[in-house]
Amino acid sequence: MGYAGEGFQFSWRGFSFHEDAYLDMRMNQEQDLKAWEIINCYPEERIAQILFDFGEERYSRRIAAAITKHRKTASIDSTLQLVGIIKAAVPAAYRREKHPARKSFQALRMAVNSELDALREVLPQALEALKAGGRLCVITFHSLEDRMVKEFMKNRARTCICPSQSPICTCGHQAELKILSRKPIVASKEESEANPRARSAKLRVAEKI
Repeated sequence: MGYAGEGFQFSWRGFSFHEDAYLDMRMNQEQDLKAWEIINCYPEERIAQILFDFGEERYSRRIAAAITKHRKTASIDSTLQLVGIIKAAVPAAYRREKHPARKSFQALRMAVNSELDALREVLPQALEALKAGGRLCVITFHSLEDRMVKEFMKNRARTCICPSQSPICTCGHQAELKILSRKPIVASKEESEANPRARSAKLRVAEKI
């Protein structure tokens, strides 16, 4: 179904939009789905949806259209091929803001590795593994993950799950967590300058009751 990658001249997995590599992006090399299949085989609408849902890319439709147009004449095999297509698809002003491929690469990586599903599964498992007084500390690197962690902690910190219209609490529900960071903890200016990757990191902390 997809380009197998035999003989390809690059040994990296294709996570970076700064270095040329085969469009792989698998964290688990035993799974079948690669970024190559998404880019070269998925319908235009589905590619656009992935870029919008997982990358919050506002030019998702333009990028998806450019991808599907290009692959009619030649397959898209490498990261820098894809970067060039993305750059050509977005406005010049957008290219000057930050790297124009960063959101698309994030979206592809998340789709290939089902990252949100993995996070959704591991949060209750992590809570279950804690003893009373243990702390659940989660660092996320983009808004979708942070939103999921925030909602999980908020829901598990609730002392009542009765309908909002109920005049008194009758559920007897007990909170499992005490939220220790009402707002996410972010890197200082000094840390961000020393380690640019820390700029998007958000830490949320809660204690098991």
